Amino acid sequence: MARTPKNDVRLDAPKGMRAPVLAPRRRQSSDRFGRFTEWIARAMGTPWFLMGLTLFCVAWIIYNTLAPEDARFDSAALGFTALTLILSLQASYAAPLILLAQNRQDDRDRVQIEQDRQRAERNLADTEYLAREVVALRLALKDVASRDFIRQELRSLLDELDSKDSSTEGGGGDRPRV
Repeated sequence: MARTPKNDVRLDAPKGMRAPVLAPRRRQSSDRFGRFTEWIARAMGTPWFLMGLTLFCVAWIIYNTLAPEDARFDSAALGFTALTLILSLQASYAAPLILLAQNRQDDRDRVQIEQDRQRAERNLADTEYLAREVVALRLALKDVASRDFIRQELRSLLDELDSKDSSTEGGGGDRPRV
């Protein structure tokens, strides 16, 4: 039985280069539904939604109270049963949709926190590396002769030569000073 390259799992290639072992899941439909739930949750939290719902209820009650008996579809005597059912249905769907939107936000927050933690770890590692490099440079520069050190050494050598010349010749040397 010959295997096709698509079904072949290669362990010598990076993970992104391998063929998928299982068929990829369709995330677009769940993502679309998730975006829809977030849209509903955002819409229900606005003053416009509350005013619209209030106007809808007021219009419902006014119509079913003041309209002729045969044109009414929800009886005020029964406590506006249809309106109560509609509002209960709206509430029973609103709560899970809001929870789904919150769960998606929690997932995004969790991913963001993890990325922030990884970024902070990289920054700390980079800072520690740079601190070690600065220390290494300071130690290396400590062993390098500075201009003042070289001048001081040359002056002491010239003074030694002058003192030797004066002791052997008996006269002062005409050497230039550094």
